[in-house]
Amino acid sequence: QRYRRNLVTELNPADICDGLLSKGIFTQDMIDEIQSKEIRRDQARQLVTDLEMRGNQAFPAFLECLRETGHHDLAELLQSGDGAHLPLPIPVEPSLIPLPVQNPKYIEKPDRPDLTSPVGLPLRPESLPVPKPLSPPSETQRMKQTRLRRDSIQCYKMDASPCGICLIINNVDFEPASELKDRKGSNIDCEKMEKRFKALNFEVIVKRNLKYKYIRHEMSSLAERDHSAYDCCVVIILSHGTEANHNRFPGAVHGVDGPSVPVQIITNYLNGQNCPSLQGKPKLFFIQACGGGEKDTGFEVSPDEVEPSLGGIDDQTDAIPM
Repeated sequence: QRYRRNLVTELNPADICDGLLSKGIFTQDMIDEIQSKEIRRDQARQLVTDLEMRGNQAFPAFLECLRETGHHDLAELLQSGDGAHLPLPIPVEPSLIPLPVQNPKYIEKPDRPDLTSPVGLPLRPESLPVPKPLSPPSETQRMKQTRLRRDSIQCYKMDASPCGICLIINNVDFEPASELKDRKGSNIDCEKMEKRFKALNFEVIVKRNLKYKYIRHEMSSLAERDHSAYDCCVVIILSHGTEANHNRFPGAVHGVDGPSVPVQIITNYLNGQNCPSLQGKPKLFFIQACGGGEKDTGFEVSPDEVEPSLGGIDDQTDAIPM
């Protein structure tokens, strides 16, 4: 923290932004965000914050930029024996919770039965591809995977450039027949998420106002892409939501035409069977949607009553909806 304060106090970001951009450490969006701050200290604070998220290779390039622009004292201070480095990202160790493996059984019911007749469209078009749930592993595979996960410190590799694909589905304007209100404030969330994941070195794809079948189509297209060169995949869906029957991931998200896609189906598009190039890689799902109109009042539980979940290897260990 002492060296961070030195940087905020003494560094002029305007001197080194071009160097960080030319070396590929910062993106143009990150530079624009820094320059949008009116006070120099705020600019320096934002620069240091962003630098901490750019990986191990960013620090040597940052020192080089400092020397190239005459900030020799700062460069020597950061490289001195008293405190050699800025805080570097800590490798993420995913929390692994074994759950019983079973074939997902989808029991889908129309979320809004009154939508079928007025528009004359099927709620669940048969022509759309349906993602396959993973088959249960054999006993040998299960024992091997369990041993590997329990006996090793597992960290996800996160040094690809770009890190991965980030798909954002932003549903704002809903059709009158859907009986769902428009979500005008969603554009602000979408812009901030797009900006943030670009800063995190993701290739961001934004889709707006998708109907039910096109949500399924975009997920299918994402699963068909080759993710071999990437280390991660992110899906962000901003829409109205509803309850849905499930055996793992609850809820469903509405298309702008009304019908909803269960979150369980959305996550299955990127499982190891449907998207082999994402096997063993983290898949993050951010769902910004209500889960229905009823209020969940909750209830009190004694800590002694909570038992850990036991069983085999999870069929979607690397998929994390939020």
